[in-house]
Amino acid sequence: MSSDELRDLYQDVVIDHGKRPRNFRQLDGATCTAEGFNPLCGDQLRIYIKLADGVIEDIAFQGAGCAISQASASLMTLAVKGRKAEEALALFARVHALLTEGPSAQVTPAELGKLAVLSGVWEFPVRVKCATLAWHTLRSALQGGDGALVSTE
Repeated sequence: MSSDELRDLYQDVVIDHGKRPRNFRQLDGATCTAEGFNPLCGDQLRIYIKLADGVIEDIAFQGAGCAISQASASLMTLAVKGRKAEEALALFARVHALLTEGPSAQVTPAELGKLAVLSGVWEFPVRVKCATLAWHTLRSALQGGDGALVSTE
């Protein structure tokens, strides 16, 4: 896929997930939660996770923010649902590397599947925190920061 095609796909996916985020709801019976806030953009969200035997049985989020933060959270919930917590944390590391290091990251699009569309965010450094907010919040919730507030400052 050419870089122009990837950029177009990135824009289409961000617009779609930004307007119609998946798993955007409160999750009753969540076993861990965390809140995230990006003071630069005003993005805020709460992640709800229902863990069962170390597996993310269900995940949801609520909040308000720019299209990139909403799309990233939406894509994240789809990617980690049904995975072991350790797998979700490993995926966080790969996505974070892609978003912060760009092409120099040792991450291939094949490793990320549909999340590869987020690679376009790297070209806009001021938006990286928008895209990583949900992922940092997920990590906090999974690492026992139940109810913790994560800030991208």
